[in-house]
Amino acid sequence: MNRKILKLENLLRFHTICRQLHSLCQRRMLAQWRHMFSSAYAVHTAQLYTRPWQTDALLRAALSQRRLLVTKKEKRSQKSPLPSTKSKKEVEVWLGMTVEELARAMEKDIDCVYESLMNTAIDIDSLETHSRLDEVWIKEVIKKSGMKLKWSKLKQDKVRENKDAVKRPQADPALLIPRSPVVTIMGHVDHGKTTLLDKLRKTQVAAMEAGGITQHIGAFLVSLPSGEKITFLDTPGHAAFSAMRARGTQVTDIVILVVAADDGVMKQTVESIQHAKDAHVPIVLAINKCDKAEADPEKVKKELLAYDVVCEDYGGDVQAVHVSALTGENMMALAEATIALAEMLELKADPTGAVEGTVIESFTDKGRGPVTTAIIQRGTLRKGSILVAGKSWAKVRLMFDENGRAVNEAYPSMPVGIIGWRDLPSAGDEILEVESEPRAREVVDWRKYEQEQEKNKEDLKLIEEKRKEHQEAHRKDREKYGTVHWKERSYIKYREKRQQQPLKPKEKLERDSNVLPIIVKGDVDGSVEAILNVMDTYDASHECELDLVHFGVGDISENDVNLAETFHGVIYGFNVNAGNVIQQLAAKKGVKIKLHKIIYRLIEDLQEELSSRLPCIVEEHPIGEASILATFSITEGKKKVPVAGCRVQKGQIEKQKKFKLIRNGHVIWKGSLISLKHHKDDTAVVKTGMDCGLSLDEEKIEFKVGDAIICYEEKEVPAKTSWDPGF
Repeated sequence: MNRKILKLENLLRFHTICRQLHSLCQRRMLAQWRHMFSSAYAVHTAQLYTRPWQTDALLRAALSQRRLLVTKKEKRSQKSPLPSTKSKKEVEVWLGMTVEELARAMEKDIDCVYESLMNTAIDIDSLETHSRLDEVWIKEVIKKSGMKLKWSKLKQDKVRENKDAVKRPQADPALLIPRSPVVTIMGHVDHGKTTLLDKLRKTQVAAMEAGGITQHIGAFLVSLPSGEKITFLDTPGHAAFSAMRARGTQVTDIVILVVAADDGVMKQTVESIQHAKDAHVPIVLAINKCDKAEADPEKVKKELLAYDVVCEDYGGDVQAVHVSALTGENMMALAEATIALAEMLELKADPTGAVEGTVIESFTDKGRGPVTTAIIQRGTLRKGSILVAGKSWAKVRLMFDENGRAVNEAYPSMPVGIIGWRDLPSAGDEILEVESEPRAREVVDWRKYEQEQEKNKEDLKLIEEKRKEHQEAHRKDREKYGTVHWKERSYIKYREKRQQQPLKPKEKLERDSNVLPIIVKGDVDGSVEAILNVMDTYDASHECELDLVHFGVGDISENDVNLAETFHGVIYGFNVNAGNVIQQLAAKKGVKIKLHKIIYRLIEDLQEELSSRLPCIVEEHPIGEASILATFSITEGKKKVPVAGCRVQKGQIEKQKKFKLIRNGHVIWKGSLISLKHHKDDTAVVKTGMDCGLSLDEEKIEFKVGDAIICYEEKEVPAKTSWDPGF
């Protein structure tokens, strides 16, 4: 306390001395000025400043007080030095953090972050509280704030060890044994693919397919009389199932291309050829329906030449077999041609070690949960095996063949149904066997983490793009308002704000009517995939926006109905059921449920629903036509009204309908009549061949001889969406 009082006294003394010095200097300057301009005061000024010792004494006192203060300050600073490194606060940061997050981590105000970034390359005006900062700017803010940087564990996670499961190295050729060929039957819809397969396996699958169209991949193991076995994959021929056909060629060894002899090469035929070429798979040509009178196999072979499919008859290497799936003609010849090609390929596999395979199809069964149909490509699958596919894993509880019979093991090239999945994998996912359940969980966790990281990267990229867009928009706004007077600028901003105000209830209803939210449920993963692929071709958003709210595999549930109610959407089900309780709930909530078993019927229904959301089109239907023969005017009160003398050429003219005036092929007026007379009598209708006089509701229109008057009525016609899904 005494030290503080002493310091205060010293400061006061120093301040007093300084004031005295200042006063003394002013007096000296004044005296000099007077000495120069007035001799009357020379003696007085000399007497007043004849004591220079006073100035020297004051200066000495001031300097001594200054030295005393400086000495005490230096002693104090020497006694308590402040270490700069120790006072720095550590701030935990991570990549991609926002301005707000950085300020919170620093325990500072957001303005502190903005101040630190001033006079840097970053545009401060474009920064929002939620804007993400790059690493260089985070470091700049921490540095200018006098703090210490510490990276969060989030950055360390990026170097997380890869825990994914991978395929084994290629097996020793000594361990390989011959395996059955995997053959995919492909071709255009209704060219007889499934019927041909039925004959080979002596079943009636085609009769069970809805509308005679295969809706998803069927996998079958067929045993021939010779003892050979072939695994067949029957892919859909419909245009919507292109992804399924591509997936079929990825796991196949041979493609049997079915072409109808009476129909020739079609769109899906060409697509199937392309899939086979992309997968580098050899083709066997099956020219079907050769029993028909209009069949022309040679025409089919010639058409295929344009797509580089050259049959043996024309010097190529593609075997062509003329068959009839309906009568069974040459079925064995087709099987033998396939076996011969398989022998040339020398197909072998390793039946030992960890299992590798591919998911052909996946679906959810009520009693058995998630189920997959798979082709085993390596190893031998047994009950109790731990499998990983995509972001799902399974402990195999049960396996069954295409007839539903339980099997104990599945060897290479064998199609098998697998039960025991924790979640439903996607069709096309690679199946790998792992050593234990913890290892399976580890693989799935890693894949989910990897997917999350990829999503975060995409999100950051989108955020950066948005930031640049906002920055560019802000720059344009500054250029736009930079030269405008403040009053005009305020008015422009007011108008823009009015345009951005929330929509009125009526406007909101009109906007919502132009959006169709939908929920899609399918029997298997591949069917849902095919429907979504068709929806990806939707290109009529300017008419009505198509909003996919949710999709999944399995029967329609209560959650689907609640979701549809929330979004005012429609539920589309493909080969699935909706129980009575669900249908009653949907009816109560006003939710539409539309069930279909044929994919093109579902798409047609969707087109109709989209069309119903469009405003009706107003069409003009002509009722009668009259030509103007003369023009004159009549006086009504104080004004003259132009009148056209006409003769009805077609139909009839009705006064209550709408009219248009046509001159030289151009419509120059549309509206109504104010009078229609036959001779001197007012009339409502004038028929063909009769003369009449008429005047329009627009006085400024001038009639000319030769003009045509068309009488018409307007009718509202339902609009139709312009979306063409391609089939």
